[in-house]
Amino acid sequence: MSALNQTSPAPSPARRTLLRQRIRLLVAATIAYNVIEAVVAIAAGTIASSVALIGFGLDSIVEVASATAVAWQFSAADHETREKSALRVIALSFFALAAYVTFDSVRALLGVGEAEHSTPGLILATLSLVIMPFLSYAQRRAGRELGSAAAVADSKQTLLCTYLSAVLLVGLALNSLFGWSWADPIAALVIAAVAVKEGREAWRGDACCAVPAAALPTA
Repeated sequence: MSALNQTSPAPSPARRTLLRQRIRLLVAATIAYNVIEAVVAIAAGTIASSVALIGFGLDSIVEVASATAVAWQFSAADHETREKSALRVIALSFFALAAYVTFDSVRALLGVGEAEHSTPGLILATLSLVIMPFLSYAQRRAGRELGSAAAVADSKQTLLCTYLSAVLLVGLALNSLFGWSWADPIAALVIAAVAVKEGREAWRGDACCAVPAAALPTA
């Protein structure tokens, strides 16, 4: 444990209440946005025969599952009692995302389907690239201060959506401009590897968060 975590002051009861409320609001916002994102991406992907867009929409559903796990955890007065279960759900959602992205990428590289230009897809990817980093940062900051590994792990799930948004945007743009259909699945395989890493950390409870001083052993 680093010296920084050892000296982190414990939030006051009032501050902890505020942080729990903030996390619940951020999780609710994440769920709402991802539901809309999933509907738009899957619909646009179906119209354009874009495997990347459909995969992005399915990723949004995984995001909802992860955020719902944290919402469930913080619906309890003593959220720490549900920490391990929430982390398990988040970890499994990372693994599911990695499995799908890998499968989807291999199919795309093998030439299964050829995506068409999608203006809605480009707009959606751009919006997600702007919105998701703010949601992720705010939740990660609150989760670290509160000492919640589950909240921090879910913020990483949201941050991963940012990376996928960038991959989707680049893939759609390159496909539209140059017909380079291979660019998106190659980059998506890198994202899948990151998802596996984050899933393993969540499963072990290794999400980096500040440990309240009150929870540390005294000398």
